Amino acid sequence: MAVRGVEPEVIWARPERAGRGPKPAFTRADIAAVAVRIADAEGLDAVSMRQVAAGVGCGTMSLYNYVPRKEDLYELMVDAVSSEHEVWEPTGDWRADMVRVAEQTRALMRRHPWVPALMSPVYGFSPQALRYLEHCLACLDSLEASYGTKFELIAMLNGVVTTYVRNEIDTAERARNLPWSEEREQAARIAYLGGQVASGAYPRMAAAFAEDPGPIDLEAVFGRMVERVLGGFAPS
Repeated sequence: MAVRGVEPEVIWARPERAGRGPKPAFTRADIAAVAVRIADAEGLDAVSMRQVAAGVGCGTMSLYNYVPRKEDLYELMVDAVSSEHEVWEPTGDWRADMVRVAEQTRALMRRHPWVPALMSPVYGFSPQALRYLEHCLACLDSLEASYGTKFELIAMLNGVVTTYVRNEIDTAERARNLPWSEEREQAARIAYLGGQVASGAYPRMAAAFAEDPGPIDLEAVFGRMVERVLGGFAPS
């Protein structure tokens, strides 16, 4: 709900610290680093203003002079880890460069499993996010398309990578919380599914199982997913 008389603001347009007083003892970068460490170790739910304030060595209310809202803290965190995106001289092969971008994004999200939960266009224009977007556009210089189409490509690629990694993280988390081994869980589910398919009620599923493709190579699946997204933007 909108609050009357309150103007929207962007954390990056604010001074490092609101109010008067001596030179601050820490920076936004210090605050973001503490918040990221907490999220990496304990999950996003563990990140509170009180915990972060304790980590940087100040009172909770003092922290609000630097970070007025929890959403601002999240934006600082996303920007901080976005600095891990490597920037290289584009090769001229836009598809190869964007595959590399996708692989890098996936690795970043796996290092910081809380990032997919915070992915939002709202945080898309922080200093490091702008650096990332400029690099992606440079990688796409050789693609004959409008900038609007290139932004669609970047957004779609980020969306599918985020969804893929979120599923990976959720699957791994669920496996850790099982009261028995993941192998036993999978064996029970495969046995049930096999019985259902053998009933004759699902002939197409039966045909699919009869192909016996063997174990699923998740790395290859990721690669095909990225290539198919990029293929949709290739000039015909």
